[in-house]
Amino acid sequence: MVGTRLLSEKLVRNRFPHLRYIRIHTPEKHKATIYAWNGDLYLPEKDVQSLQHYANGYLYPYVNFQIKAYSAVQPDKVPQLQEIPAAIVETAMRRNLNQYGIIEAINRLFPYGRLRFNRYQAADSIIHFDFHAIRLLHDKEKRAMYDYLQELIPLGSYSEVTFY
Repeated sequence: MVGTRLLSEKLVRNRFPHLRYIRIHTPEKHKATIYAWNGDLYLPEKDVQSLQHYANGYLYPYVNFQIKAYSAVQPDKVPQLQEIPAAIVETAMRRNLNQYGIIEAINRLFPYGRLRFNRYQAADSIIHFDFHAIRLLHDKEKRAMYDYLQELIPLGSYSEVTFY
């Protein structure tokens, strides 16, 4: 199972319905930070401990989770959420998502080429893809592809795309 940001946030929301603000971000390889606040814009120590226990026991064993108050999102320079196409959201929420589902979703959104899995570099937690385009891609399109891939790959990982 691929532990995407969107699916992970949903799982945390379901388990902790009293937490009003939740954001999960990959700050570096093999790590993810869960930012949270309750309705009073506060994260009690009891919730920090409960979130840590839940993340370590029920989310993904390949990720080292840390818990922070939602107010740390800006100081930690967590990117603001961008508009995500419904097809990416639907794919990211699948519990059985694998590399083929990721590639299929990207190829549907970028029909002027083919994305292919190249290799996984485990030490650096980088998933390498190749995109063979039938026309020149603009920088905006490349950025969008990276953004969408970041929503589809596991927490604690990064992607690299070589464009041909």
